[in-house]
Formats: sequence, C-alpha cells, structure tokens
Amino acid sequence: MRWLVLTLGLIPLPAWSEFFTLKGHGGPIMGIAIAQDGRIATASFDNSVGLWTGQTPEWLEGHEAAVNTVVFNGTAIYSAGDDFTLRRWPGGEIVGQHKGKIVGLAASKTHVATASWDGMIGLWPVDGSEPMLLGPTGSGVNAVEFTADGSQLYSAGVDGSVRLWDVASGQEVDRLIEHGFGVNRLVLNSIDNWIAYGAVDGVTRILDLATGDERDFTLDRRPILALALSPDRSLLAVGDGEGFIMVIDTLNWRISQDFRATLRGPVWALAFSNDGQNIHAGGIDEAMYSWPIAASEDREQMAAAEPSFLKNPNEMGNGERQFARKCSICHSLSPDDQRRAGPTLYGVFGRKAGTVPDYLYSDTLQTSDIIWDEETINALFDKGPDHYIPGSNMPMQRISGSQDRIDLVTFLRHATAPEN
Repeated sequence: MRWLVLTLGLIPLPAWSEFFTLKGHGGPIMGIAIAQDGRIATASFDNSVGLWTGQTPEWLEGHEAAVNTVVFNGTAIYSAGDDFTLRRWPGGEIVGQHKGKIVGLAASKTHVATASWDGMIGLWPVDGSEPMLLGPTGSGVNAVEFTADGSQLYSAGVDGSVRLWDVASGQEVDRLIEHGFGVNRLVLNSIDNWIAYGAVDGVTRILDLATGDERDFTLDRRPILALALSPDRSLLAVGDGEGFIMVIDTLNWRISQDFRATLRGPVWALAFSNDGQNIHAGGIDEAMYSWPIAASEDREQMAAAEPSFLKNPNEMGNGERQFARKCSICHSLSPDDQRRAGPTLYGVFGRKAGTVPDYLYSDTLQTSDIIWDEETINALFDKGPDHYIPGSNMPMQRISGSQDRIDLVTFLRHATAPEN
C-alpha cells in the first residue's frame, strides 16, 4: 500500500480564472472539496483521495472500495465511501462505520455528519467522544447539511424527504419537503435563509425557509447529481446525469449559464474555487476539470479521451464488449494498475487470487485458494462475486449468458497474456 505524508508546503496550482485539469486518478471523480488554504481534495472510484497543491497529488489510501465523498474540517480531511467507513486524514484511521455505503458528508466545528444508504445519519464528534446515529429514516440517506451554528442538520433521502434534525437530542424536528422522487443533493444558504435541492426526476428547486415559497429551475434533464454554492452566495451550480452544468444567478434568480460539461456521462461532483472565479467538476473522466466562470460557451469537455466503457459497442467483439461493460472501470490490462479500483489483470491466468503486490485486498481474497483460470473466471461471473467470493470488495454483478462469459474469458486469455 502506498502511503504519503501530508506536506505543509504549497506548490501553486494554475491561477484561478484559468482552465486546468488535475489528472492522476484511475477512476471517475465522485467528490470534490476545497480547503481554506486552496488545497483541493478529490474522492474517486479508484478507492483513493487525491490531495492537490499542484499537479502531482499526495494519495490518501486505505479505503477498500470507491470513495464517494470528502470534506475538509480544520486541519483534518474526512472521506467516506462504498466500504461503509468514515476515515480521517492524515493517518486514515476509521472514525465511523455504517451498515451501508456512505454517499454524503458535512462538517461543523464539533461534528462530522454521514449520510448512508443504510437509512441512518451518523454524527461523529471531532473530539472522539461518543457518536450518535439518527434514524432509521426508512430509506437511504443521500445528503446532509449543517446549519451555520452546527446546532441543526438537514438531510435528504431516497424517499424524497428533506428533514431537519436537532443535533443535541438527535430528534427529527421538522419535515420540510415530501417530494415524489428521491432527493440526491442539498445546499444550505444560512445567511440568506434558503435551501436548494436536486432530485432524481431532475427537479431543481430553492426553498425559502422563512416563507416556504419555492423557486423552480427544473430543466428537462435528470437526475440531479451535484450542487455547489459560490463563496459569495451569488451562484448556484447544478450538475446532472446528462453531463450539463447549469449556473443559477441567486441575486437575480435567473439561469446565467447552461453548458454541456462532458463529452459523455454525468457530472457527479461540483465545487467553486475559494475566490469564486472557477467551477471544478468531476465525472466519468479520470480527471477533475476546472473552468473559469467567465469563460465563453466554447469550453473543453470532460472525458475528451473516451474511457473504454464508453466506446461504441459495435466497434468491439463480444468478449471485449463484456470486459468494457463489466470490468474496465475497475481493472487495467497493462502491467501498471493505473490506479484503478481493482488490481491489474495483466498475467491473471494461473495467478493465485489476492497476490498482486501493493494492492489492498479484502481478507477474503488474501486467504483464498482460488487460482484464476477459464473455470474460475467463468464461475465468478456465473454466480456473481458476492456468492462466489463472499466478503469480497468486488461489485455485485453477473453475466447471465453462458456465451457472453465464454467470450469474456477468451478475450481476457488473449488480452492479459504477457506476450500481448
């Protein structure tokens, strides 16, 4: 496992108001956080957090599955993801754990809150004292937001509700919204007393917390996957599943910009630079993109180099097509793992499971006696990793067609051979 110590020295990033990218991850960018000193943290499907003060990051590694979300809290960094854990950096120690994936984080002076698909909300004191779990809510929780003083917490859920909780007692005190579809994201503007929410059905609305009135900025795109408020509260950025970023002018309540940010695929993460001059975004591409807010509509699009899982399926044989759909987002075919979520498949035939150097395997695979060959790879996708290797970190998926599995094995036999 590759461990690096955090440095206090800052290597300048490109000046704000310039276009730039941060490249180095081996999977999609799921979350972005900005520190007061200008550092950028990126959470990725490759199981890691990148901490950027320049173009070469420090890698924070320890998560055993995709990292979905990251937040700064003073000098500490907190990250959480599909391994159900909340970790604090530097060090990477586990400070909280759920029974389902964690998809949202928020921080106050005293607590870090976690939103989990186990239907619970975690309140984890930063001083290490006894945590509290809020709920159950009856469905997965997607997002959390503290009020400015940290005394209350808003949550959004798969059931379409936006709830308000009292942090001291852990009790639900209000249910502001009952939307017919799941609410994915929240942004709270405590100073101007409104909260914005984005939902699975594409709804983007701003609720006035004093009057209960709503402003609707819904466009014909869905789902809403990311929201971000500029530091001066004048701009609200909205990212959706179709790859667009909409920017709402919150002073005049109008859409000031609306542009396609990705070549293909969704916008999963958004954040503004500290001076509000740039909008940072993450998606399927293995890089974070940052555009000046003042840029023209002719912007470079994310995922300009198309990942293999987005290639035209008609240009691939069936075996390669199965690999692109089921495997390529996590595994490379080259000797280098390319920082993917899973180990490289180079030379996989005849290799004992759990033996690629410098890769953090689950305990199940480390103690397994499986040798990867035509039979075991076929069985893996016939039964599904969750049944074939219970306790593995591999995503739960099957290839039900026997010919599809045969074609995948044939492709892998050729593509992973060292001579190729």
